[in-house]
Order: sequence, then structure tokens, then C-alpha cells
Amino acid sequence: MLASIIAVAASYLLGSVSFSILIARWVKGIDIRKYGSGNAGATNTLRVLGKGPAAVVFLLDVGKGIAAVLLGKWLGDGQPWVPILCGAAAITGHNWPIWFRFKGGKGIATTIGVMATIAFWPALIAGVIAIAAVALTRYVSLGSLIFVTLLPVFILVLSMPRELFWASLLIWAYAFIRHRTNIVKLVRGQEHKLGTGKGVQHGK
Repeated sequence: MLASIIAVAASYLLGSVSFSILIARWVKGIDIRKYGSGNAGATNTLRVLGKGPAAVVFLLDVGKGIAAVLLGKWLGDGQPWVPILCGAAAITGHNWPIWFRFKGGKGIATTIGVMATIAFWPALIAGVIAIAAVALTRYVSLGSLIFVTLLPVFILVLSMPRELFWASLLIWAYAFIRHRTNIVKLVRGQEHKLGTGKGVQHGK
């Protein structure tokens, strides 16, 4: 029990390491939350810093989701809920990082790492559809919302464990909470498309 609690707490702390903020400080000496969309994630890193830093941020954010689940499997004593809770804790940390005054990103890259580790096929199918949506519309936020919405659907369709379904609903709620301003912009036709607004610019 104690090992499981430690695993969940450690996963939150790991998730709280915001690579977007750290890399932006290292590359440009800026707080990325004050530039572009104001989000501490891979998409805004692409907008503000370019492809290279964005790719690094994306891979590291995915990696911490994978690492959190593996930590849960290692310390969870075979309990199926522990890796899931660790994954959820990592996403929580990314969204509300203790190291950065609880102002983080939107958790999609970390969600990809978590779900690819605990529910590979639903994540793969949902991911392919989401990528297609981004390719067609160039709205990363739309693709992200499609991804998290399809996860619980495919978990049910593929008859996967119930705990995965409940975890996917939590992740869905997280994503919609963090994307609420994007949803408003999408409805109004004001959302930024992928490949626009490059360069270091203040504001949202």
C-alpha cells in the first residue's frame, strides 16, 4: 500500500516537470506561458520556438506519461488501478505542476504516453483519427479533443477492463477543462491553425 502511494505521488511530481517551460528558459530565456497561446506545451513551443524544441518537448512529455505508468506497474504489486492512478497523477502534474505555481499545459502529450502504455489499441486507433483531423483542419486542439473523446469509446468497443474506461473518462474531463478557451475559439472560428503565428510574440 505504501509503495503504491509513493508511486502515485512520485508520478505527480514527475508530471509536474514542465519541459516546455524549462526548454524555453534554456533556449530563449523566456517564460513560455507569457508568449504565443500562453500554454506550456508542445504546440505552443512549436509556435514560439520552432520545430526542434517542440519535438523535444513532445517526446519528453510523452515519455513522462510512459514512465509514470511503468513506475505504477513496478511498485503496484500487481494491482491494476495503481498504474492507472500513476498515469492520471502524471497528467495532473503536467496540467497543474507544483514546481511552476500550478500553471502548466493541457496534458495531451502526457496523455498519449499514458494511454499508449495502458490501452495501446484504443490509443492507436483514436490517435490515427485525431491526426487525420489535424491534417484536414490544422486545428491541434480539435484533434486533441477528438483523441480523448474516442478513447473511452474504443475501450468499450474492444471490451477492455472497466478501470481503463473510468480512467479515460477522467482524462476526457481533464482535456475539456483545459481546452475550454480553445472550444470557444473553435466555435467562433477564431482558433489558431497549425503553422500560423510562428515566432516569439507576447499575448494569447
